[in-house]
Amino acid sequence: MEPPKEPHSVSLKVLRLSRPTLSHQYPLPTPGPNALIKPKAALSIPTANIDEKFVLSPVLNLPPAFGSAYVGEKFCCTLCGNNELPEGSDRTITSLKMIAEMQTPSQTIPLKLAPEDDKTVRSGFGLGDSLQKLIEFELKEEGNYVLAVSLSYSETTISKDERSASSGRARSFRKLYQFIAQPCLSVRTKTSDLPPAITNNGAKTSALKLSRHVLEAQLENMTDGPITLESINLNSKEPFKTTSLNWDVSRPGVDHVQSPILAPRDVLQAAFLIEQQNDDGQGNKPARKEVAKDGRAVLGQLDIHWRSGMGDPGFLTTGSLTSRNR
Repeated sequence: MEPPKEPHSVSLKVLRLSRPTLSHQYPLPTPGPNALIKPKAALSIPTANIDEKFVLSPVLNLPPAFGSAYVGEKFCCTLCGNNELPEGSDRTITSLKMIAEMQTPSQTIPLKLAPEDDKTVRSGFGLGDSLQKLIEFELKEEGNYVLAVSLSYSETTISKDERSASSGRARSFRKLYQFIAQPCLSVRTKTSDLPPAITNNGAKTSALKLSRHVLEAQLENMTDGPITLESINLNSKEPFKTTSLNWDVSRPGVDHVQSPILAPRDVLQAAFLIEQQNDDGQGNKPARKEVAKDGRAVLGQLDIHWRSGMGDPGFLTTGSLTSRNR
């Protein structure tokens, strides 16, 4: 029969770092002088100024235990190793070390812990001390993620005269934290062919047909809160040139255009004009079309940037987009 396992002298806590959300309140309409319930009763914090049409409270909501994780955002958390030895214990903790790795749906990636300089390892780990490390990881894939954290330390028992160590041992344990990364933006694309542009470089050469295409993209907000689109660009492949047909197009007399805001399940339509170039503008012939296995021309990739309701940045890059199959 195996002896019972002794509890560890160091505990490990993993806390996700995320911004709070706005809190809503719904003030009661201003009643008559003989009303039994005052409008202030519905406010989160009593105030002298009551606006019946303003539903935001001065109080911010802290996120739940973990919250939702979305593809395109940065996952941040702090790792806390806490000395749990009781006061007056004859044991000491030294050489505390943390190692973390992220298991994505496709691979396992070691994580960099910050700050790198660890004074606790050199000076010891006293009673009630806490070693904290920060990690950041960009979520690029949809699916299951596992944060694996390993903690190791040395536990030494001090003799009663406190002059020598009677025994010492190395201890370690490992904890796993699983979460799911959901899509923040759903992107659906469609490519249409336009009549080719006819060019003639001279009498000695025959006319050239330069292909033209239109790329349409539908962006749907899949989160539970609003997001603001900062930019959407099509990084075209040579020999193609892209022209945006969206809100960022320069207009005469308009200096600033507000970025679109997508509420949950809102859909935004974007479009780009893609034209094949005859040369690179310096008289040099451009590179040939990059052709996929099915014979379709590779046009480029969509690059999308947005911010959440509280300003958290997010980004998404699609795979290579191609022309229609002829």
